[in-house]
Amino acid sequence: MADNKNTERLANDGELKDRLVAINRVTKVTKGGRTFTFAAIVVVGNEDGVIGYGLGKAGEVTTAIQKGVDAAKNNLIKVPVLKGTIPHEQTAKFRGSEVFLKPATTGTGVKAGGAMRAVLESVGVTDVLAKSKGSSNPHNLVKATILALSQMRDAYTVAKNRGVSIDKVFTGK
Repeated sequence: MADNKNTERLANDGELKDRLVAINRVTKVTKGGRTFTFAAIVVVGNEDGVIGYGLGKAGEVTTAIQKGVDAAKNNLIKVPVLKGTIPHEQTAKFRGSEVFLKPATTGTGVKAGGAMRAVLESVGVTDVLAKSKGSSNPHNLVKATILALSQMRDAYTVAKNRGVSIDKVFTGK
């Protein structure tokens, strides 16, 4: 998603905190018995508009989580967060999961389920209404939520892209 130079800059903006979203035990049955491996999906964020996710697989849980954190740090994006909420409504779909995000007034809290909640809290959103439709697979929900957040644009970005001053956007002059 992001190039290395941009990733380093985003990572240096603040201390990244990691959250474990889901862990999956995978069993492989062979002639010699059962072999267990673990897959962990992890979200990292600085709670100030930077977010990333990663998947780690290993024979031990702690190693899988660490691999997920390392993968997430190489996959960071910047998201506009305005006064603790998102700038506008957004929907996104990833495979079987579809998410809907809606800005909320101060004091509402994060009204979202499991995997979406971890992503939204890691990015620094404190007030939002969210709904997931379709599959509740945490891997696809995390990817759909981050896709929705990556499509967010604030008024300053829109004005810059249109070549208009921000004062003109709000005053109409």
